Amino acid sequence: MNLFDITGRKAIVTGAAQGLAYGMAEGLMESGAEVCIIDINPKAVEVAAGFVEKGYKCHAVLANLGDRDQLRKAFGEAVEKLGGRLDILVPAAGIQKRHFSEEFPVEDWDAVININLNAVFMLDQLAGQQFIKQQSKGKIVNIASMLSFFGGYTVPAYAASKGGVAQLTKALSNEWASKGITVNAIAPGYMATEMNTALINDDNRNTEILARIPAHRWGTPDDMKGLVVFLSSDASDYLNGAIIPCDGGYLSR
Repeated sequence: MNLFDITGRKAIVTGAAQGLAYGMAEGLMESGAEVCIIDINPKAVEVAAGFVEKGYKCHAVLANLGDRDQLRKAFGEAVEKLGGRLDILVPAAGIQKRHFSEEFPVEDWDAVININLNAVFMLDQLAGQQFIKQQSKGKIVNIASMLSFFGGYTVPAYAASKGGVAQLTKALSNEWASKGITVNAIAPGYMATEMNTALINDDNRNTEILARIPAHRWGTPDDMKGLVVFLSSDASDYLNGAIIPCDGGYLSR
C-alpha cells in the first residue's frame, strides 16, 4: 500500500485559475486525483480544458465565492461534476488589499474577510457535511499564511483573515477528527505570485525578504505540491489541526 497514493480521489480546489492554487490543483492531478476548480476568473474554464488535454481529469465551475448563494450552488455543482462524491477540499481562493491601517476602507476590510475567512468556513462546513453524509474519510487543506503567525504591514484585514483561518482549522479538527476528517492548513511563505507583485517589484522590500529566507529565493506554486498531496493522502491520517509553514525557512530566522 502506498500511503501517498490519491489515485481516483475527488478534489475541489478554489482559486485555481492561477497562482498557488493552480500549482496545488496540478499536484493533486499529477498524483492521480480528479479535480474541480471553482473560481470567479473565467480563465478557469480554459485552465481546466488545458489539464484535460494533458490527460488529467479536471472540471471548472465559475462562481463569486463572496456571494453565499453562489458559493453553495458552486459547491453542489462541483460535487456533481465529480460524480457525486468528494474526498479532498482545498479552499485556496484569497484576495489582498493594502492600505495604512488608519486609512483602511471598511469596504475593503469586508471584502477580504468575506473571501479569505467567511467563504473558507462555509466551504469547510459544506465539505464536512458531505464527508459525514458519505460516511467516509475526508481531507480539508486550508491555506493559512505567514500572517497567521505575525501581523504584517498595511494588511490588517489579510492578517486578521489568515489568523482566523489558523484558528478555524484547529477548531474544526477538534470536532471532526473522530469522524475520520482531517483538517490542516498550509502556511505559504513569500511566494512569487500575482498577489505579491508589489513586493517583488519593491527593490528594498524584495532585498529584505530574500535576506531572511534561508533558501535565498521566493517560493513557487510547485513548492506547494508535495505538502498538499501529503495532507490529502492516507499518510496524514493522524495529523490534525496542524498549521504547516512552507516558507523556505523564513520563520526559522
